[in-house]
Amino acid sequence: MTKEMALKHSGLGIASFVISLVAGVAEFLLTMVAGYIEMSTPGGINADDPIAGIIGLMMIAGIFGALVGVGLGIAVLFQKDRKKVFCILGLIFNSVILIALGGLMVLGMSS
Repeated sequence: MTKEMALKHSGLGIASFVISLVAGVAEFLLTMVAGYIEMSTPGGINADDPIAGIIGLMMIAGIFGALVGVGLGIAVLFQKDRKKVFCILGLIFNSVILIALGGLMVLGMSS
């Protein structure tokens, strides 16, 4: 058996990947819900509406989840004798989520 075949996937790398999938889907759905509410409500969504606050808090929770995923991905990069496929995928996906949400925030503040 070669050394490459003996390597196992890192649990932290798998966790980073799973977090990226969950956070990505959740943030996408929350963005779609917020957009739907904005379009269907006359005058747009009210900032004092409790549903707006809940959506905002859930989006912030998704951002923190993506940050945790990035941290786990970076941690796995320093592990030896582990496969790094899931860690790299999780790191890339979580980074894309953070960049996309940052861009969305900048876009929202500019209008």
